[in-house]
Amino acid sequence: MAGTAAVSRRRPQRVSMQEHMAIDVSPGPIRPIHLISDYFPHFYPFAEHTLRTPEPHSAVTPTPQPEPDPEPEGDSDDSTALGTLEFTLLFDADNSALHCTAHRAKGLKPPASGSVDTYVKASLLPGAGKASQLRTRTVRGTRGPIWEETLTYHGFTRQDAGRKTLRLCVCEDPRLRRRRRAPPLGELRVPLRKLVPNRARSFDVCLEKQKLTKRPKSLDTARGMSLYEEEEEAAAGEDRGRILLSLCYSSRRGGLLVGVLRCAHLAPMDANGYSDPFVRLFLHPNVGKRSKYKTSVRKKTLNPEFNEEFFYAGPREELAQKTLLVSVWDYDLGTADDFIGGVQLSSQAGGECQWHWCECLGCSDHRLELWHPLDSASLQLSD
Repeated sequence: MAGTAAVSRRRPQRVSMQEHMAIDVSPGPIRPIHLISDYFPHFYPFAEHTLRTPEPHSAVTPTPQPEPDPEPEGDSDDSTALGTLEFTLLFDADNSALHCTAHRAKGLKPPASGSVDTYVKASLLPGAGKASQLRTRTVRGTRGPIWEETLTYHGFTRQDAGRKTLRLCVCEDPRLRRRRRAPPLGELRVPLRKLVPNRARSFDVCLEKQKLTKRPKSLDTARGMSLYEEEEEAAAGEDRGRILLSLCYSSRRGGLLVGVLRCAHLAPMDANGYSDPFVRLFLHPNVGKRSKYKTSVRKKTLNPEFNEEFFYAGPREELAQKTLLVSVWDYDLGTADDFIGGVQLSSQAGGECQWHWCECLGCSDHRLELWHPLDSASLQLSD
Protein backbone atom coordinates (compact mmCIF):
# COMPACT_ATOMS: atom_id res chain seq x y z
CA MET A 1 0.00 0.00 0.00
CA ALA A 2 2.80 2.37 0.80
CA GLY A 3 4.43 1.73 -2.60
CA THR A 4 1.23 2.28 -4.43
CA ALA A 5 0.70 5.58 -2.60
CA ALA A 6 4.24 6.76 -3.49
CA VAL A 7 3.71 5.96 -7.18
CA SER A 8 0.41 7.81 -7.20
CA ARG A 9 2.10 10.86 -5.66
CA ARG A 10 4.80 10.89 -8.33
CA ARG A 11 2.34 10.68 -11.21
CA PRO A 12 0.56 13.94 -12.20
CA GLN A 13 -3.11 13.90 -11.67
CA ARG A 14 -4.98 13.61 -14.96
CA VAL A 15 -7.86 15.99 -15.53
CA SER A 16 -10.32 15.53 -18.34
CA MET A 17 -11.11 18.32 -20.83
CA GLN A 18 -14.62 18.73 -19.46
CA GLU A 19 -13.29 19.15 -15.94
CA HIS A 20 -10.61 21.61 -17.10
CA MET A 21 -13.11 23.85 -18.85
CA ALA A 22 -15.29 23.80 -15.74
CA ILE A 23 -12.49 25.19 -13.54
CA ASP A 24 -12.86 28.92 -12.73
CA VAL A 25 -9.41 30.30 -13.43
CA SER A 26 -8.50 33.72 -12.01
CA PRO A 27 -5.16 34.82 -13.48
CA GLY A 28 -4.79 37.79 -11.16
CA PRO A 29 -3.51 41.29 -11.99
CA ILE A 30 -1.68 41.82 -15.27
CA ARG A 31 1.66 43.48 -14.92
CA PRO A 32 2.99 45.59 -17.83
CA ILE A 33 6.15 44.66 -19.68
CA HIS A 34 8.32 47.79 -19.76
CA LEU A 35 11.06 46.44 -22.00
CA ILE A 36 10.12 43.70 -24.41
CA SER A 37 13.79 43.27 -25.24
CA ASP A 38 14.25 41.78 -21.74
CA TYR A 39 12.37 38.71 -22.94
CA PHE A 40 13.27 38.81 -26.64
CA PRO A 41 16.78 40.24 -26.91
CA HIS A 42 18.24 41.29 -30.26
CA PHE A 43 20.87 39.05 -31.79
CA TYR A 44 24.30 40.62 -31.93
CA PRO A 45 26.91 38.22 -33.37
CA PHE A 46 29.82 39.86 -31.53
CA ALA A 47 28.16 40.28 -28.18
CA GLU A 48 27.33 37.82 -25.46
CA HIS A 49 23.71 36.84 -25.17
CA THR A 50 22.33 37.95 -21.85
CA LEU A 51 18.78 37.75 -20.67
CA ARG A 52 17.80 40.32 -18.13
CA THR A 53 15.11 39.57 -15.68
CA PRO A 54 12.69 42.45 -15.14
CA GLU A 55 12.49 43.72 -11.62
CA PRO A 56 9.17 43.12 -9.92
CA HIS A 57 6.92 46.13 -9.49
CA SER A 58 4.57 46.48 -6.65
CA ALA A 59 2.04 48.59 -8.48
CA VAL A 60 1.23 49.52 -12.05
CA THR A 61 2.42 53.10 -12.66
CA PRO A 62 1.76 54.71 -16.05
CA THR A 63 4.88 55.89 -17.80
CA PRO A 64 4.61 59.53 -19.01
CA GLN A 65 4.77 59.78 -22.76
CA PRO A 66 6.75 62.64 -24.36
CA GLU A 67 4.68 65.25 -26.18
CA PRO A 68 4.99 65.11 -29.97
CA ASP A 69 7.05 67.80 -31.61
CA PRO A 70 5.01 70.59 -33.18
CA GLU A 71 4.34 70.00 -36.84
CA PRO A 72 6.88 71.85 -38.97
CA GLU A 73 5.69 74.77 -40.99
CA GLY A 74 4.69 73.80 -44.50
CA ASP A 75 3.85 70.13 -43.77
CA SER A 76 0.21 70.41 -42.72
CA ASP A 77 -2.94 70.51 -44.79
CA ASP A 78 -4.19 73.90 -43.67
CA SER A 79 -3.64 77.27 -45.32
CA THR A 80 -0.09 77.55 -43.95
CA ALA A 81 1.01 74.37 -45.73
CA LEU A 82 2.27 76.34 -48.72
CA GLY A 83 4.18 78.95 -46.69
CA THR A 84 3.88 82.72 -46.34
CA LEU A 85 4.99 85.70 -48.42
CA GLU A 86 6.11 89.10 -47.12
CA PHE A 87 5.75 92.08 -49.46
CA THR A 88 5.03 95.83 -49.50
CA LEU A 89 2.71 97.79 -51.79
CA LEU A 90 2.93 101.51 -52.58
CA PHE A 91 0.57 103.38 -54.88
CA ASP A 92 2.45 106.46 -56.14
CA ALA A 93 -0.49 108.57 -57.28
CA ASP A 94 1.71 111.53 -58.27
CA ASN A 95 3.67 109.47 -60.81
CA SER A 96 0.86 106.99 -61.66
CA ALA A 97 2.86 103.96 -60.58
CA LEU A 98 2.32 100.89 -58.40
CA HIS A 99 5.38 99.55 -56.59
CA CYS A 100 5.41 96.00 -55.25
CA THR A 101 8.44 95.00 -53.18
CA ALA A 102 8.85 91.26 -52.64
CA HIS A 103 10.80 90.76 -49.40
CA ARG A 104 10.89 87.07 -48.52
CA ALA A 105 9.00 83.80 -48.28
CA LYS A 106 8.90 81.35 -45.38
CA GLY A 107 8.07 77.67 -45.10
CA LEU A 108 7.75 76.93 -48.81
CA LYS A 109 6.71 73.41 -49.64
CA PRO A 110 9.27 71.90 -52.03
CA PRO A 111 7.92 70.44 -55.28
CA ALA A 112 8.11 66.80 -56.23
CA SER A 113 11.41 67.31 -58.04
CA GLY A 114 13.02 68.59 -54.84
CA SER A 115 14.04 71.91 -56.36
CA VAL A 116 13.69 75.04 -54.25
CA ASP A 117 14.82 77.64 -56.79
CA THR A 118 12.00 80.16 -56.71
CA TYR A 119 10.93 83.59 -57.96
CA VAL A 120 7.86 85.82 -57.56
CA LYS A 121 5.57 86.57 -60.51
CA ALA A 122 3.13 89.49 -60.31
CA SER A 123 0.13 90.18 -62.54
CA LEU A 124 -2.78 92.61 -62.55
CA LEU A 125 -6.32 91.27 -62.91
CA PRO A 126 -8.25 91.91 -65.02
CA GLY A 127 -5.73 92.61 -67.75
CA ALA A 128 -3.84 91.21 -70.68
CA GLY A 129 -1.75 88.14 -69.93
CA LYS A 130 1.91 88.96 -70.48
CA ALA A 131 1.38 92.73 -70.59
CA SER A 132 0.74 92.86 -66.85
CA GLN A 133 3.22 90.17 -65.74
CA LEU A 134 6.42 91.06 -63.93
CA ARG A 135 8.85 88.78 -62.11
CA THR A 136 11.77 88.94 -59.72
CA ARG A 137 15.12 87.24 -60.01
CA THR A 138 15.52 83.59 -59.02
CA VAL A 139 16.84 82.70 -55.56
CA ARG A 140 18.33 79.22 -55.46
CA GLY A 141 18.63 76.49 -52.87
CA THR A 142 16.44 77.60 -49.96
CA ARG A 143 12.92 77.22 -48.58
CA GLY A 144 13.10 80.77 -47.22
CA PRO A 145 14.20 82.89 -50.20
CA ILE A 146 14.94 86.59 -49.77
CA TRP A 147 14.44 88.75 -52.86
CA GLU A 148 14.19 92.39 -51.67
CA GLU A 149 13.27 93.40 -55.23
CA THR A 150 10.73 96.01 -56.38
CA LEU A 151 8.40 95.48 -59.33
CA THR A 152 6.85 98.65 -60.80
CA TYR A 153 3.67 99.02 -62.83
CA HIS A 154 3.76 102.29 -64.77
CA GLY A 155 0.56 103.98 -65.85
CA PHE A 156 -1.35 102.79 -62.80
CA THR A 157 -4.17 105.28 -62.07
CA ARG A 158 -6.77 105.73 -59.35
CA GLN A 159 -9.34 104.05 -61.58
CA ASP A 160 -7.10 100.97 -61.75
CA ALA A 161 -6.75 100.91 -57.99
CA GLY A 162 -10.51 100.82 -57.61
CA ARG A 163 -11.19 97.88 -59.90
CA LYS A 164 -8.03 95.77 -60.16
CA THR A 165 -6.48 93.00 -58.08
CA LEU A 166 -2.81 92.15 -57.71
CA ARG A 167 -1.96 88.47 -58.02
CA LEU A 168 1.38 87.25 -56.63
CA CYS A 169 2.66 83.73 -57.32
CA VAL A 170 5.74 82.00 -55.92
CA CYS A 171 6.95 79.82 -58.77
CA GLU A 172 9.69 77.33 -59.44
CA ASP A 173 12.38 78.35 -61.89
CA PRO A 174 11.10 77.36 -65.35
CA ARG A 175 14.53 76.15 -66.44
CA LEU A 176 14.32 73.39 -63.82
CA ARG A 177 10.76 72.26 -64.45
CA ARG A 178 10.18 68.79 -65.73
CA ARG A 179 6.78 69.76 -67.07
CA ARG A 180 6.16 72.54 -69.51
CA ARG A 181 3.65 74.33 -67.29
CA ALA A 182 4.18 73.41 -63.67
CA PRO A 183 1.74 74.98 -61.21
CA PRO A 184 3.10 77.63 -58.83
CA LEU A 185 4.08 76.71 -55.31
CA GLY A 186 1.41 79.09 -54.01
CA GLU A 187 -0.39 82.32 -54.82
CA LEU A 188 -2.32 85.16 -53.20
CA ARG A 189 -4.51 88.04 -54.35
CA VAL A 190 -4.79 91.56 -52.94
CA PRO A 191 -7.66 93.94 -53.89
CA LEU A 192 -5.91 97.22 -54.65
CA ARG A 193 -8.89 99.36 -53.66
CA LYS A 194 -7.71 99.03 -50.05
CA LEU A 195 -4.49 100.93 -50.75
CA VAL A 196 -4.13 104.53 -49.58
CA PRO A 197 -2.35 106.70 -52.19
CA ASN A 198 1.25 107.61 -51.38
CA ARG A 199 1.30 105.39 -48.30
CA ALA A 200 3.22 102.11 -48.16
CA ARG A 201 1.50 99.06 -46.69
CA SER A 202 3.24 95.84 -45.65
CA PHE A 203 1.73 92.36 -45.88
CA ASP A 204 2.58 88.93 -44.48
CA VAL A 205 0.02 86.59 -46.08
CA CYS A 206 -0.31 82.81 -46.30
CA LEU A 207 -0.04 81.34 -49.78
CA GLU A 208 -2.95 79.44 -51.27
CA LYS A 209 -3.36 76.86 -53.98
CA GLN A 210 -3.66 78.01 -57.57
CA LYS A 211 -7.20 78.68 -58.74
CA LEU A 212 -8.12 76.83 -61.92
CA THR A 213 -11.10 77.25 -64.20
CA LYS A 214 -12.59 74.61 -66.47
CA ARG A 215 -12.12 75.00 -70.20
CA PRO A 216 -15.12 75.38 -72.50
CA LYS A 217 -16.78 72.17 -73.63
CA SER A 218 -15.70 72.78 -77.21
CA LEU A 219 -12.07 72.40 -76.12
CA ASP A 220 -12.57 69.36 -73.89
CA THR A 221 -12.48 66.95 -76.81
CA ALA A 222 -9.02 68.02 -77.95
CA ARG A 223 -6.57 65.19 -77.44
CA GLY A 224 -3.82 65.88 -74.95
CA MET A 225 -5.39 69.12 -73.71
CA SER A 226 -5.93 69.67 -70.02
CA LEU A 227 -9.49 70.24 -68.87
CA TYR A 228 -8.36 73.02 -66.55
CA GLU A 229 -6.38 76.16 -67.17
CA GLU A 230 -5.13 79.14 -65.19
CA GLU A 231 -7.71 81.75 -64.38
CA GLU A 232 -7.13 84.60 -66.79
CA GLU A 233 -9.49 87.56 -66.74
CA ALA A 234 -9.62 89.67 -69.84
CA ALA A 235 -9.80 93.41 -69.66
CA ALA A 236 -13.16 94.85 -70.61
CA GLY A 237 -13.05 97.91 -72.80
CA GLU A 238 -9.34 98.66 -72.33
CA ASP A 239 -7.10 96.08 -73.90
CA ARG A 240 -4.90 98.25 -76.13
CA GLY A 241 -2.59 99.70 -73.50
CA ARG A 242 -1.48 103.19 -72.49
CA ILE A 243 1.11 105.74 -73.51
CA LEU A 244 2.89 108.39 -71.47
CA LEU A 245 3.32 111.67 -73.36
CA SER A 246 4.97 114.94 -72.34
CA LEU A 247 4.08 118.29 -73.95
CA CYS A 248 5.95 121.57 -73.59
CA TYR A 249 5.73 124.74 -75.66
CA SER A 250 9.21 126.28 -75.85
CA SER A 251 9.14 130.04 -76.14
CA ARG A 252 12.87 130.11 -76.91
CA ARG A 253 12.63 127.73 -79.87
CA GLY A 254 9.17 128.86 -80.88
CA GLY A 255 7.52 125.45 -81.12
CA LEU A 256 6.07 122.42 -79.41
CA LEU A 257 8.20 119.70 -77.83
CA VAL A 258 6.50 116.28 -77.79
CA GLY A 259 8.09 113.58 -75.70
CA VAL A 260 7.26 109.89 -76.10
CA LEU A 261 8.32 108.43 -72.77
CA ARG A 262 6.91 104.90 -72.44
CA CYS A 263 3.99 102.57 -73.04
CA ALA A 264 2.38 100.10 -70.67
CA HIS A 265 0.20 96.99 -70.99
CA LEU A 266 0.22 96.93 -74.78
CA ALA A 267 -1.83 94.35 -76.62
CA PRO A 268 0.26 91.40 -77.89
CA MET A 269 0.32 91.19 -81.68
CA ASP A 270 2.89 88.45 -82.35
CA ALA A 271 2.54 84.70 -82.00
CA ASN A 272 4.98 84.62 -79.07
CA GLY A 273 2.63 86.74 -76.97
CA TYR A 274 4.67 89.95 -77.30
CA SER A 275 5.04 92.86 -79.72
CA ASP A 276 7.84 94.88 -81.30
CA PRO A 277 6.35 98.34 -80.69
CA PHE A 278 7.22 101.76 -82.03
CA VAL A 279 5.33 105.09 -82.05
CA ARG A 280 4.35 107.34 -84.95
CA LEU A 281 3.54 111.05 -84.59
CA PHE A 282 1.51 113.06 -87.11
CA LEU A 283 0.46 116.72 -86.81
CA HIS A 284 -2.75 117.24 -88.83
CA PRO A 285 -3.39 119.06 -91.09
CA ASN A 286 -0.10 118.99 -92.94
CA VAL A 287 0.88 122.39 -94.40
CA GLY A 288 4.09 121.31 -96.08
CA LYS A 289 6.31 121.36 -93.02
CA ARG A 290 7.70 118.24 -91.48
CA SER A 291 4.89 116.78 -89.41
CA LYS A 292 5.62 113.04 -89.25
CA TYR A 293 8.02 111.38 -86.84
CA LYS A 294 8.73 107.84 -85.72
CA THR A 295 10.49 106.39 -82.71
CA SER A 296 12.86 103.46 -82.68
CA VAL A 297 11.59 99.88 -82.36
CA ARG A 298 11.67 98.07 -79.05
CA LYS A 299 11.94 94.31 -79.48
CA LYS A 300 9.74 91.73 -77.75
CA THR A 301 8.10 93.81 -75.04
CA LEU A 302 4.66 94.99 -74.00
CA ASN A 303 5.97 97.74 -71.71
CA PRO A 304 8.50 99.64 -73.86
CA GLU A 305 10.46 102.67 -72.73
CA PHE A 306 11.38 105.19 -75.45
CA ASN A 307 12.32 108.57 -73.88
CA GLU A 308 12.48 110.27 -77.29
CA GLU A 309 11.53 113.89 -78.01
CA PHE A 310 10.36 115.59 -81.20
CA PHE A 311 9.85 119.25 -82.18
CA TYR A 312 7.05 120.96 -84.09
CA ALA A 313 7.75 124.59 -85.02
CA GLY A 314 4.95 127.16 -85.09
CA PRO A 315 3.18 129.75 -82.97
CA ARG A 316 0.78 128.66 -80.26
CA GLU A 317 -2.27 130.08 -82.05
CA GLU A 318 -1.53 127.98 -85.12
CA LEU A 319 -0.81 124.81 -83.17
CA ALA A 320 -4.04 125.20 -81.22
CA GLN A 321 -6.02 124.65 -84.44
CA LYS A 322 -4.27 121.39 -85.24
CA THR A 323 -4.53 117.79 -84.05
CA LEU A 324 -1.67 115.63 -82.89
CA LEU A 325 -2.18 111.99 -83.78
CA VAL A 326 -0.11 109.46 -81.79
CA SER A 327 -0.27 105.81 -82.84
CA VAL A 328 1.51 102.69 -81.56
CA TRP A 329 2.45 99.95 -84.03
CA ASP A 330 3.94 96.48 -84.00
CA TYR A 331 6.90 96.17 -86.34
CA ASP A 332 6.83 93.19 -88.72
CA LEU A 333 9.71 92.41 -91.04
CA GLY A 334 8.59 91.84 -94.63
CA THR A 335 4.89 92.44 -93.94
CA ALA A 336 2.69 95.38 -93.03
CA ASP A 337 3.01 96.69 -89.50
CA ASP A 338 0.17 95.88 -87.11
CA PHE A 339 -1.75 98.74 -85.52
CA ILE A 340 -1.99 98.46 -81.73
CA GLY A 341 -3.77 101.66 -80.73
CA GLY A 342 -3.67 105.43 -80.85
CA VAL A 343 -4.75 108.68 -79.26
CA GLN A 344 -5.44 112.17 -80.65
CA LEU A 345 -4.76 115.43 -78.85
CA SER A 346 -6.58 118.60 -79.89
CA SER A 347 -8.79 121.37 -78.58
CA GLN A 348 -11.86 119.38 -79.70
CA ALA A 349 -10.78 115.98 -78.40
CA GLY A 350 -12.57 116.19 -75.05
CA GLY A 351 -11.58 114.78 -71.69
CA GLU A 352 -7.97 114.58 -70.56
CA CYS A 353 -6.70 114.71 -74.16
CA GLN A 354 -8.24 118.16 -74.62
CA TRP A 355 -7.03 119.37 -71.23
CA HIS A 356 -3.47 118.17 -71.87
CA TRP A 357 -3.32 119.92 -75.25
CA CYS A 358 -4.85 123.22 -74.18
CA GLU A 359 -2.97 123.41 -70.88
CA CYS A 360 0.35 122.92 -72.66
CA LEU A 361 -0.28 125.62 -75.26
CA GLY A 362 -1.60 127.99 -72.62
CA CYS A 363 1.57 127.89 -70.49
CA SER A 364 4.99 128.40 -72.04
CA ASP A 365 8.08 126.50 -70.90
CA HIS A 366 6.03 124.19 -68.66
CA ARG A 367 6.40 120.46 -69.16
CA LEU A 368 3.27 118.35 -68.64
CA GLU A 369 3.28 114.55 -68.50
CA LEU A 370 0.09 112.51 -68.70
CA TRP A 371 -0.95 108.93 -69.37
CA HIS A 372 -3.44 108.37 -72.19
CA PRO A 373 -5.34 105.13 -72.96
CA LEU A 374 -4.94 103.84 -76.50
CA ASP A 375 -7.98 103.46 -78.73
CA SER A 376 -8.38 101.56 -82.00
CA ALA A 377 -10.60 104.34 -83.40
CA SER A 378 -7.55 106.52 -84.12
CA LEU A 379 -6.47 104.23 -86.96
CA GLN A 380 -8.39 106.02 -89.70
CA LEU A 381 -7.07 109.44 -88.68
CA SER A 382 -3.52 108.09 -88.45
CA ASP A 383 -3.65 106.80 -91.99
